[in-house]
Amino acid sequence: MVEITYAPLQARWATELAAIERAAFPTAGIADLMVEEDILALCEKFPAGGFVALDGETPVGMGVGILIDFDFDEPDHSLEDLTGENSCGNHSDNADWYYGVTIAVDANYRRLGIGHQLYIRRKDIVRRLGKKGIVAGGVIPGYKDHIDDMTADEYVDRVRTGELYDPTLSFQLENGFEALGAIPDYMDDPAVGNNAVLIVWHNPDLVSP
Repeated sequence: MVEITYAPLQARWATELAAIERAAFPTAGIADLMVEEDILALCEKFPAGGFVALDGETPVGMGVGILIDFDFDEPDHSLEDLTGENSCGNHSDNADWYYGVTIAVDANYRRLGIGHQLYIRRKDIVRRLGKKGIVAGGVIPGYKDHIDDMTADEYVDRVRTGELYDPTLSFQLENGFEALGAIPDYMDDPAVGNNAVLIVWHNPDLVSP
């Protein structure tokens, strides 16, 4: 039985973590993935927003993010524009939302609950800091099988209603996120037409009953 532990993001794991993300998103352009330099910058900028899954001393997954102000009236954005230089240049400690930059898990360690645990830690930091919630551009890998049959918005709607299953979006919905619609030209990923989905989780401590 593999025992996975969790630790705050640390610079010493930058190389391994960059390799994990590269392997996790093989159809994405490298410019939209975190490289070692980006992870080192994030360790300086907002280490509290990053979490690493470990098998012993070996990193096997990560979930990282930054704090931003997000305009839901103008939701379309690209990953690069929103996160800024080194995927964290637009971070502000005073901003209202935790923006999920990436979650990536080593393929050999999937189905062990790592993604769920990383989401729990993201939610915990949001609640501790008193932020409004989590927002992100979620990947929709399953859309590649339907890209010739429907628009990205139609695909998101069908996953939302349970008619279709997406390995990432369906998991996010199960973890309490809402899918607000497709984001065109989010990142360089031709397999899904460069589309992503805008997802949001509201901090229950701040939501009126």
